Amino acid sequence: MTASVLSMYRRLSRWPAGRWLFSRAVCLRAPYFATIAPRFLALEPGRCEVQIRDRRRVHNHIGTVHAIALFNLAELSAGVMTEASLPASMRWIPKGMSVEYLKKARGTMHAIAMPDIPIVDAATGYDLPVTVSVRDPQGDEVFRARIMMWLSPKSGG
Repeated sequence: MTASVLSMYRRLSRWPAGRWLFSRAVCLRAPYFATIAPRFLALEPGRCEVQIRDRRRVHNHIGTVHAIALFNLAELSAGVMTEASLPASMRWIPKGMSVEYLKKARGTMHAIAMPDIPIVDAATGYDLPVTVSVRDPQGDEVFRARIMMWLSPKSGG
């Protein structure tokens, strides 16, 4: 599936509603992410941009975007970026996440996920730290996550 997620994004994003279709396809594969109704804005090896709109269903009790919605946005963008960037011989799984809530999250949230080190084909597994920065409509960073992905060679059988 490694090359297919990137090729599917490239193929679909040429169509008028292609990014919307891609977002729906990702949510069919991983249904929990549908709770934040993500929209993919860009996807290339080493970079993924995803947006969620400010809607009541992602709010907390004080009317801002809920911490867990931000968490989900970070995990989604980091995971899809990793999937689109991996050599075909490798696989991945999230291993851990640390987050910082920097200010109240109001408005449409825009996440950018990028690896902290180059993604390489390797004979053994290794940790890949991915940083996700989430910004509000004014461009202020409201949330930052560092997600540790475990990359390892696919098994032979």
